[in-house]
Order: sequence, then C-alpha cells, then structure tokens
Amino acid sequence: MRSTLRNYLRAGFPLVYLTSWEEVRVESDLKSVCAELGFSLHSWSVTEGLLDVATGAARDVQDPIEILSAVLEMPEKTVVLLRDYHAFLGDDAQPVNPLIARTIRDLSRVMKTRQQCLVICAPILRLPQELEREVVVIEHELPGRPDLGAVLDGIAESAGLPAALDEERDRLLDACLGMTTSEAENALALSFVETGGLDPQVVARQKAEAVRKGQLLELHENPGSLDEVGGLDLLKGWLLQRRDAFSRRARDYGLPTPKGLLMVGLPGCGKSLTAKATAAAWERPLLRLDCGRLFGGLVGESERNLRRVIQVAEAVSPCVLWVDEIEKGLSGSQSSSSTDGGTSARVLGSMLSWMEEKTASVFVIATANDVSALPPELLRKGRFDETFFVDLPGEEERAAILAIHLKKRDRDPAAFDLKALAKASEQFSGAELEAAVVAGMFAAFEAGQQLESSHVGEAIQATVPLARTARERIQGLRDWAKSRARPASGEC
Repeated sequence: MRSTLRNYLRAGFPLVYLTSWEEVRVESDLKSVCAELGFSLHSWSVTEGLLDVATGAARDVQDPIEILSAVLEMPEKTVVLLRDYHAFLGDDAQPVNPLIARTIRDLSRVMKTRQQCLVICAPILRLPQELEREVVVIEHELPGRPDLGAVLDGIAESAGLPAALDEERDRLLDACLGMTTSEAENALALSFVETGGLDPQVVARQKAEAVRKGQLLELHENPGSLDEVGGLDLLKGWLLQRRDAFSRRARDYGLPTPKGLLMVGLPGCGKSLTAKATAAAWERPLLRLDCGRLFGGLVGESERNLRRVIQVAEAVSPCVLWVDEIEKGLSGSQSSSSTDGGTSARVLGSMLSWMEEKTASVFVIATANDVSALPPELLRKGRFDETFFVDLPGEEERAAILAIHLKKRDRDPAAFDLKALAKASEQFSGAELEAAVVAGMFAAFEAGQQLESSHVGEAIQATVPLARTARERIQGLRDWAKSRARPASGEC
C-alpha cells in the first residue's frame, strides 16, 4: 500500500479514501511515505481534534465542516488523515450534508494546486454519489508475514520468551495470517496467558473467531479426513497427487499453483465431506463461503463483500476456499440486469476474473447440486483445474460408507453383514446410508439390544431414497457429465 500512496501523493491526488480497520498501521504507513516525500502529516478525529503528528501540537477542531476549512490554513505539501469521516458522508437513511459535499469538492481543486491531500480512513466504504468521481479509493491489505513477524517478535520479547525460529515461526505466522495486527497481538498474548508460550493452535482458534465476526466466511478448525470419505477413489487420488502443490519444492520443480476444483452431483454423496477433508489432507486452513451471504441490500454492498472475502482468503493463503452450493448464489446472473440491477452479473464477473487471474495460493473447491443453474462462464476451461461428477455410490462403496459410519459410532464393521446391507441399499446416497445406521441404532436402543445387521437392514427397507423420486434428474446429470466432467469414482 505504501507504494500506491506514494504514487498518489506524487501525482497530486487531493482526496484518498482508505478502507481499513487498522488506524495505527495506516498512520505508520502514511508517516513513512510523508517523511520520504517531505510532506507534513496531521490527523483528525471528532474526539481528539486536529493533531500535528510530528510535534504532537493539538488544535481544538471537532466540527466536521470546520476541519475542512482548517486545511486551507495549512502549508503546502500537507497530508491530513481524517479518522472515521465516513460517519459524516451520509447513508441510505440520511443523505450527506450538502455543505460537506460542496466544501470537499471546492477544497479538492485548491488542494491539488498546493500538493495537499485529505486521507479518509474508515473500516467501511461510504461515499455519496456527489463525491464518487472526486475520491480515489484504496483498500488497505491485511498484514503480511513481515508485519506479523514484527508483532510476534514484540510479544516474545515482552513475555521474556526466546524468539520463535524456523518451523515454529512459520506455524505461528500461518496461524496469524488473515488477522489484523491488533488481532494477532491479542491472540499471541492470549496464547502466552493460557499456555505459558506461543501456541499456533490457540492463535488459530482466535483467528476462527475473527473470521466469523465478518459473517461472510467460516474457518473450519477440524475439517475431517479423506479416510472418512467412502469411495470416490479417482477424486481422492487426484487430490492426494496435489497435496504438496503449494510447497516450495513444487514451485522449484516448475509446477503451477492449482486453481481449483468443481464437484457436481446429487446431495448427500460426499461433495461437502470431500471439500472439508481436502484441507486436512493438504494440511491447509479451510475457509467456507456461503454464496448467499455475499449479496446485500445496499448499492455496492455485494461487490464489497466479495472483495472482503478475496482479501481474507488471500491473506490466509495458502488455503482451501470452499464455495458451498455455488449455484444458489450465482444462478440469477443471466437475468441479473432485469432482476437486481446487474448485481449478480457483476459479482459473478469479479469472482471469475479473480479465479482465473489470482496469484495467491487459494485453492477453490466449489460444490453444486444443480448444474442447470450454473452460468456457462463458470464451466469454461481455465476457471477450475478439473470438474468431477459425484454419482451415487456403487455396491462396494456403499459397504465402505457403512463401515465408516459404524466405526464412528464405536461399532466393529466386521460384526455386520456389510455385503448384504450394501446390496439392499441400492441407489442410496452416503447421507441416506448414515441415516439408516442412526435409525437402526435408535431401534436397537429402544429394544434394549446391541446394534445388529437386522436393525440397519430394517431401516434401509423403510427408507425411500431420493434417487427413486428423482430418477429423471439423476439421468439428466449423468448425461451432462458424460462429456463435461470426470467421474469421481472408478466403480460403475
């Protein structure tokens, strides 16, 4: 961000809007740039008034209009940092004060000739239409490894701990990625209080809380294992072949960073479970995005939400970004111009551009149940490395799935006639097989007996699988997948 600010100041931009939660880091970057270019730096807030950052001299100016007038009294080559000035720029409920908007527009012309610049720092972007073409917007990136490394060293020094080195340091910094410097500092301090040292697991737990506060992404801490996925041998083999794809060894070998994977198929057949297990197999954090959360009611909110998702994902990288049921969020893009003013189409376009051009190590796993609702642009080669079709499990896969769910419930699969149960459960999905095991356990519990094959078999007989009521849909999916996707399983 410093290079961008440096260029804008040298070019004479009078109005800059910087979105960030980190006022301290923003001010630090501004101080560095101003010192390099010979600018003086002042800061303003409604609580502290106007402050000369270099000398500490304060001036009692709390009024948001008065501070604009005060800029004219300042010398040339001056930068004024306005904290939380977005509160005075209006919103949907209350338009901007016309006097503020007019004063800023008049002021910008004068400031440009005097090499002065107003920098608005706020956690959210709020610009009235009157100022959209007057102000340049910069999104302040989340801190990278160098900034977080400085925080880590500071905490270690203040706690009297030896500096973290090599692998331990890498694990701690990986756990901190995606947090602000203050969040990372608090997480590291909490780790010291709880454990007497710096524990990546404590930091990762706090990061999960920080990501959840954004309400757009979820960080899964215990995503599972590929061993818990029954069948899907071809898909699992493809994923295991790429588990070291983000390593330095892979880059030195000349391998490109994988882009992502699209899994299409019926609900309950293991797509979501595989997405979660991939992160565990690759030993990477798993971020889950619900596309429905992207779309907001305010103009521009959906696009801002997507930018925030991308910013967090790239800051946490290398990671796995799981886009669950992607068709639900993007299905309306083709009629977007007549239904939502083009919002869905713009969000889709931004997402596709990022997926194709991203340089950060973010592996996107998208799952979809209804291919007919997917926009054609998403299916074009180059968006994903591969598209897999996840069909209903075959007989051997059903036996493996039943064994997995019995083990999870502390039952010995060898004590059950898995072959007969698998044959009886033809056209069952993995989720339906799990439900049959649970239903059998309830029946056995009520009868005061241990779970046996007969209990699970009766539950299977009582179940009408989705495949029988959606036969045409399944056939349509299979026809689509014949020429457009790879099979996830080698069992027909």
